[in-house]
Amino acid sequence: MGNGASITLSQVGISFGVAQIVSGFSLDIRPGEFICLLGPSGCGKSTLLNAIAGFLPVTGTMTVAGKPVVGPGIDRGVVFQSSEVLFPWLTIRQNVEYGLRLRGVPSQVRRQKADHYIGLVGLSHAAERFPAQLSGGMRQRAQIARVLINEPAVVLMDEPFGALDAQTREVLQEELDRIWRATGCTIVFVTHDIWEAVLLADRVVVMTAGPAAGIKSVKEVGLSHPRDQADPAALEIFRQLRDEIGAEVTRALAQQGLSSRKEAAE
Repeated sequence: MGNGASITLSQVGISFGVAQIVSGFSLDIRPGEFICLLGPSGCGKSTLLNAIAGFLPVTGTMTVAGKPVVGPGIDRGVVFQSSEVLFPWLTIRQNVEYGLRLRGVPSQVRRQKADHYIGLVGLSHAAERFPAQLSGGMRQRAQIARVLINEPAVVLMDEPFGALDAQTREVLQEELDRIWRATGCTIVFVTHDIWEAVLLADRVVVMTAGPAAGIKSVKEVGLSHPRDQADPAALEIFRQLRDEIGAEVTRALAQQGLSSRKEAAE
């Protein structure tokens, strides 16, 4: 896989009808960087990811490797939260090869590439199984391999581990960190999990509560990989992000005429 691509968003806005979901969003993402989007529920994180993927129109300017985003492209791969996007009638190998087969890549080349990426996600022993024969975590690994085989410069991940149990999630976080460093691709990762962002990201982008969400802060993590929750520096970053997210959640509740439990106790 080649190096990751830069992503530039300048005063990006996204609307659904009269509802403004994202407003004035500006961010420069470096090639090969791992960015986590973090924020209250409903702030537009997944919407923004879908716009970078080319699924949604935007106002403002959005480019990948200096080229305007005008629709989906093979330079961007998307890993969804649900592993149900795998075709149940195809084996894991056939699922992973699918994109190359559509592009007319010869079968021998497809198999060689599939072997490489299936091995990269640790599924060589399960290549001939069907999705229903795999655990949820294994299916998510297969989905990641299906994206990586197309060698995108940018991988967009929408809470890919959100439906998994805590133990599986921790294992896949470690695996993703390893895969990212092995491939050099740019990753934009949506999560609600503050620790997940601290453990994985180069920078964490905290979004404001909607409507018309924007950027509250951009936090440079600056810790070497792999990371440990017991590291005092990681814990301090976690606390800072927790406080920022908490303030946005409180503001969102106030807009609805509600109070947080902390305010109610006071």
